[in-house]
Amino acid sequence: MSRFVERHPAWALISIIAIAVGLWLVFAIWPPGLEEAIGRKRVFLNAVFNGITLGGLYFLVASGFTLIFGLMRNVNLAHGSLYLFGGYVGYAVSTATGSWILSFIVAFILTALVGVLLQLIVFRRMEGQDLRQTMVTIGLSIVFADLMLWACGGDFYQIQTPNWLIGPVDLPLVTAIKSSGEPVYLRYPMVRLVIFAASVVIGVAMWLALNRTRIGMIVRAGVDDRDILAATGVRIQLVFVLVFAFGAGLAGIAGVVGGTFQSLSPGEDIRFLLASLVVVIVGGMGSIAGAALGALIIGLAEQLGSVYIPTYAIVVTFLIMVLVLAIRPQGLLARR
Repeated sequence: MSRFVERHPAWALISIIAIAVGLWLVFAIWPPGLEEAIGRKRVFLNAVFNGITLGGLYFLVASGFTLIFGLMRNVNLAHGSLYLFGGYVGYAVSTATGSWILSFIVAFILTALVGVLLQLIVFRRMEGQDLRQTMVTIGLSIVFADLMLWACGGDFYQIQTPNWLIGPVDLPLVTAIKSSGEPVYLRYPMVRLVIFAASVVIGVAMWLALNRTRIGMIVRAGVDDRDILAATGVRIQLVFVLVFAFGAGLAGIAGVVGGTFQSLSPGEDIRFLLASLVVVIVGGMGSIAGAALGALIIGLAEQLGSVYIPTYAIVVTFLIMVLVLAIRPQGLLARR
């Protein structure tokens, strides 16, 4: 980050000003003229928090994608199918057992097993062949989509939120002042806050595992020079299978999360695959911190855009991607 400031002082200054303005908009009491110009503060804060929590969901999907694509150099364009598959599994488990927590566990295990099969049957036979991997996984994603449509139909499904997470919680953010002088605080769904907190915990744990543990050192060394690592006696193929399974399992967990505060339906696999690609491109391939930053930026852009410029909301996301590619092609926080 310090190098970025030294090389691009103008963009660093613009970023600092944007962050300062954003913090003022969140914490300050808006003057009447501002509300007349851009609308009520409650609407703005809801869009901000929706963007942050959506960023948490995007991070869960994209972190698995950046492990598989950014670290292992496996082009898995069926990653969105893993997301939707995990969501359907979570819905089936929660409906059958009534346990929300169990749906995460089963979705992670089954999606990880599908990831193991993909790694053993597809990617191990095509190591280093990016074009073949791309074409094969596109074909697999179409097959998976048709199979899930056949099995689950074209209906919308939503995973039931557990009772202990139902309802809003008061946040210490003032949205307005009553005529009596009493402040009105923002109320926001607890389930979204809990899910975002869980995504933060998962992200921190992944970063620590990759950068502060022996397993992370082995994974990074295997990416840089797998032949030398294999010569030291490390079973590199087993390591890659486990990493691929973990990345696929994260997509399954994200499917349960998405099915809880959004919905599951045909086409969601393509949507989240595209979101993962954009997040990884913006944040930088192979970087967990980059995936987090990219997910936050894209989530906020989507939600704020849908509120203030709904016609062009999707365009904003791709404009951000183009801007990052023009200024820093490797991504904002790419691995060195």
